[in-house]
Amino acid sequence: MTRARASALPVVVIIALAGALALTAGPATGAGAQRTGAASRASSKTKPKPPAAISATVGIGDDTPAMFSSHPFQLLHTRIARYVTPYDVMVHQRVDALGRLREWLKAANRAHIQPLVAFYHSNSTPKRMPSVATYTQDVKKFLRAFPQVRLLQPWDEANRGSVNEPGDSFTSPSAKQSAQYYLALSAACRRCTVVGLDVLDSTDVPATIGYINQFKKDVGRKHMPQIWGLHNYSDTNRFHATGTKAVLADTSGQVWLTETGGIAKLAGDFPFNLARQARATSYMFTLSRLSKRITRLYIYQWAGGNAKTEAFDAGLADIHGKPRPAYCVTYEQLRRTAKCPYKTVKD
Repeated sequence: MTRARASALPVVVIIALAGALALTAGPATGAGAQRTGAASRASSKTKPKPPAAISATVGIGDDTPAMFSSHPFQLLHTRIARYVTPYDVMVHQRVDALGRLREWLKAANRAHIQPLVAFYHSNSTPKRMPSVATYTQDVKKFLRAFPQVRLLQPWDEANRGSVNEPGDSFTSPSAKQSAQYYLALSAACRRCTVVGLDVLDSTDVPATIGYINQFKKDVGRKHMPQIWGLHNYSDTNRFHATGTKAVLADTSGQVWLTETGGIAKLAGDFPFNLARQARATSYMFTLSRLSKRITRLYIYQWAGGNAKTEAFDAGLADIHGKPRPAYCVTYEQLRRTAKCPYKTVKD
């Protein structure tokens, strides 16, 4: 997506069976009344059930190193995180992308977090796609500088330009280019795990599937990826499973939800609403249970921005790092508990 939960705890309904019997059978007395009272008290102490387990490993996608030292983040007990950086981060420095990357990777390492790094368009030439030779040369420089990074994605949201996402100030690769980048990155780092294709589900599911099918044709059966990346924001926030099911049906092997989450605000689509974000976050976990082939889930993002000015905000925490209701949904899911330890903010 464009970059730039007071917790709803389950409500226990207590059925006062003893009271109902008393209305029909008259006052209870003696030992019978004591037994009935004990049962009623035991019923009132019944704990809410924890959420159903999911098989996917869950992490966070965010470019803020401070996330790793945040106590709410640490309480999630997650061990994976995702970072997006320009493919030529070692070459062009119009902004300090390399410094930020180094800082993030150091913080992840200190926190014993396994990083997944996704390459993206150049900050210097965002409207020009690199040749395969240039791409290969630049990512090899990254690999030499960061040999500890073993999980990689050739291009973040590769099909973004094919599904007509508005407001983009950069160019996306064609399916053929995505296939070439995948093959080049796989050859450059044979010891790495390379996610074959990273796509946005969007509201145009046929366009997404068409992009995947063209990629498969261009990459060839011999080099078919065993891991596919999907950003299923549309399904998650519109409470359906159309795109996720379509991608599962059109691929084989693992599917990683490499970027997804409940959106607090998306200009033009979703006005700022933390309660709706929490519901969408809960549904995100429901979608992750659609198939055991969904083996990883990276929630985007950790900290949101200014609620009044940001066009896109999916933060589990607010701009100050204080948990929102969506954080509590995530905490309760990952810790398998029905009680969140934080009083959440309302922004």
